[in-house]
Amino acid sequence: MEGKGSTLVHIVVIALSLTAFGFAIAAERRRSTGTIVTDHINANTTYCVYDSDIATGYGVGSFLFLLSAQSVLMAVTKCMCFGKPLAPGGSRAWSIIYFSGSWLTFLIAESCVIAGAAKNAYHTKYRDAVYAHNWTCESLRKGVFIAGAFFVVFTMILNVYYYMYFTKATSQAARKVATKAGGNVGMAGYA
Repeated sequence: MEGKGSTLVHIVVIALSLTAFGFAIAAERRRSTGTIVTDHINANTTYCVYDSDIATGYGVGSFLFLLSAQSVLMAVTKCMCFGKPLAPGGSRAWSIIYFSGSWLTFLIAESCVIAGAAKNAYHTKYRDAVYAHNWTCESLRKGVFIAGAFFVVFTMILNVYYYMYFTKATSQAARKVATKAGGNVGMAGYA
């Protein structure tokens, strides 16, 4: 059991990450699409009308849930920079690798979902008149939210491993300090 970390932290990080994943998938499925409509007053003028803006809300929800998961983990581990020292060795090296990887994938995931949400919101509000009949309505490209969802899952996996190796490294450091403090140096006088 030693070195595995708190089960509650694991559950909270996984639950928040899976919720962010669900929101990203829902945002992809509900992306805004536009249809060309002819103006009633001027028959030569067309403009785009977009359907609902629900994907923007889902994208922002995904952003916030993943941010919450990362914040909880960084608060518990004190961002690996503050708090208990890490014992030198393999656990410390792996925790640094997983920490760096989780931040990298976190930033990619967050930028995918927030950029998708912003682009989706922009096109939902967009209306323009044009005098061309072969014009198409611009919309968010497929796969932006899916890419975000993929990196959300990857971030979750890296966060779980980071926390596991972090707690292992801190418990090894605490054990080494306790062993040094409790050690006796036998000194005997010469008789």
